[in-house]
Amino acid sequence: MSARRRDEAPPESDVLDGALAPRKNKTLFGHQAAEAAFLEAYKADRLPHAWLIGGRPGVGKATFAWRIARFLAAHPDPRLPAVQRARDLYVDPDAKAAHLIDSMSAPDIFLLRREWNHQAKPPRHYTEIRVEDARRALHMFHHNAAGGGWRVCIVDPADELNKSSANALLKMVEEPPAKALFLILAHQPGRLLPTIRSRCRKLMLQPLTPADIVRAIEAQGEGFSKFGKAEIEKAAQRADGSVREAIRILARQGAASQRLTEDLLRGLPKIDWGGVQKLIDAVARPTAGNEYDAFVETVFVWLDARVKEAAGQGPRRLAPLAEAWDRIGKSVRETEIYNLDKRALILGVFEDLGAATR
Repeated sequence: MSARRRDEAPPESDVLDGALAPRKNKTLFGHQAAEAAFLEAYKADRLPHAWLIGGRPGVGKATFAWRIARFLAAHPDPRLPAVQRARDLYVDPDAKAAHLIDSMSAPDIFLLRREWNHQAKPPRHYTEIRVEDARRALHMFHHNAAGGGWRVCIVDPADELNKSSANALLKMVEEPPAKALFLILAHQPGRLLPTIRSRCRKLMLQPLTPADIVRAIEAQGEGFSKFGKAEIEKAAQRADGSVREAIRILARQGAASQRLTEDLLRGLPKIDWGGVQKLIDAVARPTAGNEYDAFVETVFVWLDARVKEAAGQGPRRLAPLAEAWDRIGKSVRETEIYNLDKRALILGVFEDLGAATR
């Protein structure tokens, strides 16, 4: 299946509402050292065939990987004067390579990610990268690249590979063909197969500074023009080094579920089940993603404050809250991974918190 046809399966799993897809983002902030390391290896014509690019979600791993792919597509020979003169991996947005990547039409670049499951009810992304998707991506390496250039596979993220797809990737990384490049992105590199990690050069991208996050959001364009500078700066301060998290914080501003959740939490250990039902109505709709995110964030902000208070009051006060935190965290992860019923999650959250605060 061509990259163009793959892109016709909406929505893309790596794009937030209003934000640029990483392949269309031409700016990279805060990772000059990583960019210089890659460029130095390329200029010297000593490019490792596999790179493990690690870092927390939202720091720019995918943007960096597409920046690499765009540069190699535009400059397939490291001996070219343009490469030797280059100080970074920037490519003119009007270059042919940039247009091909924007439209997912570059014939020798493949994105391996979770695919869209049209058969699910409702349709949604698969919960993992399947082995058939990995084999389709890796099949590209059985053919010569157009014009003798590079063949690039971006794995985004490798955390979502299952055992079979990880083994399929390993086989290709173990015996790579000529001019093949694997850009393997991982939120938690330590959890990947050791045999994959050992065959990669590692680049860890550090959390961004608030100033870099502000610049990155402003570079997203019209989708964020409705937010003032102060709002963006406030979100950047709370985002723990992640542009993705800052964007989600901005999207949650003014959410009705935040106010409803705060009111219900103030009433604990007594639970206003009528209020919980109003919260469910606000959060559980398929189109209420921001409301759901605001609910989850509000619960964990509240829990964080309560745990800090209880830490000085002894284990009898702390243990129930810590246990509730663990149970709720597990339920949230499972709900998001397996697309479970949010109603059941919300009811369970207040049952746990009610018990933990009695």
